[in-house]
Amino acid sequence: MQFLRRVGLILLWLAVPFFAFVAANKNDPYLVPLRGGGNIALVVASLLIVIVLLWRGRWRSFAGKLLVMLWCLPPLLMSAAHLKFELRKRDVLAASATEARRLGPHFMVGYSSFPEVARLAEQGLIGGVYVTRHNVRGRTIEALRSEIAALQDKRRAAGLPPLVVAADQEGGIVGHLAPPLTKVPALAKLTGLAPDEQQARAEEFGRIHGRELADLGVNLNLAPVLDLKPPQRRNRLDFHTLIGQRAIATDPVVVSTIASAYVRGLEETGVGATLKHFPGIGRVRTDTHHFSASLNTPVKELETTDWLPFREVLSHSRSALMVGHVTLTAVDPDRAASHSKQVVQGIIRDKWGYQGMVMTDDLVMGAIYQNDVCKAVVEAINAGVDLLLVAYDGAQFYRVFACALEGSRQGRLDAAMLHASAARLERGFPTAQARVSSAAISVARRN
Repeated sequence: MQFLRRVGLILLWLAVPFFAFVAANKNDPYLVPLRGGGNIALVVASLLIVIVLLWRGRWRSFAGKLLVMLWCLPPLLMSAAHLKFELRKRDVLAASATEARRLGPHFMVGYSSFPEVARLAEQGLIGGVYVTRHNVRGRTIEALRSEIAALQDKRRAAGLPPLVVAADQEGGIVGHLAPPLTKVPALAKLTGLAPDEQQARAEEFGRIHGRELADLGVNLNLAPVLDLKPPQRRNRLDFHTLIGQRAIATDPVVVSTIASAYVRGLEETGVGATLKHFPGIGRVRTDTHHFSASLNTPVKELETTDWLPFREVLSHSRSALMVGHVTLTAVDPDRAASHSKQVVQGIIRDKWGYQGMVMTDDLVMGAIYQNDVCKAVVEAINAGVDLLLVAYDGAQFYRVFACALEGSRQGRLDAAMLHASAARLERGFPTAQARVSSAAISVARRN
């Protein structure tokens, strides 16, 4: 029994730093599964341990006093983290109408709470929403359709442009709304077919996705993937990118052919496509969901291989372009492409002449979030990025928007870039198509 008590005490000493760390970082994206009930359980467990230690008389010794005090830390640290989050949230929600309308259109956010995202939409603090599997889990598709329509109604009542509503329906292993939507095979499954059959089937896949998304109220699909399929296996730490399973082919011509057909089918239904993840992550072995990554290939080689599908599909579609969190070392070795002016303005805008919508990959990914988020947000806006995506953990919107708000108030945002971006969003696919989708949904609801 004495031995077990000693083991128990050792475990308590070892566990308290872990509990304290989790409590202090309760708002970190990696701890999303612990939010709500998990946070309550951590606080209750800490308090119960304090009560048991006091009941056992551990307060009488110096070591016991220290242990009790340490176990009081998790609830205090969690309270402090929660207060910091609420103060930041309050500051964002208190932004003036001018600030909201200047910055809000450039943010797209994933959400769990409808009342919370409705408030952001009504105040003009966001320009788009991202819907994914947790928005349909345990619910009917009709419920989500009504929710999206209600958001658009609130925008209309507030005199604001319709929201861009995005989903991630690539097909294959990435189909975050399937089920209940139709599960479509990966476009890579078409590579063994004859070219004509490839195009016919890809176009049909695009129409299937487009019809179902448009019916739901989604007007922008974050697909297709144009990264070239890597010839070798990625490292064992690649848990989420899995580009080998998502990419279409190793041959850029095949990728262009299939992707172009898919985009045609998607656009026929009124839903826009998003080409991703420029400048290409097929050659990158690091998972940007968790780590920084570099693309060390010379630009001349990329232009004749990896970038061919991007240029080809952009040249004859209204697609948006998603820029990944990969550092293109030959162009800008100091920052990821998603917030590099040399990449976005220098290559995409100036060299390619593309004046459509450019968006970042999810800013909650480790390649950005684990570094200087505020610097990345300001640099992305100043680089000419139109939409900043906060998808996986919508609560991080307040942190990301606070960065833009601070940058604006300190005069660090490029007014000319913001103005040009606002004009692109106004004339480009997303806003125009959102108006069409929003009007169609309203008509459907009245009938």
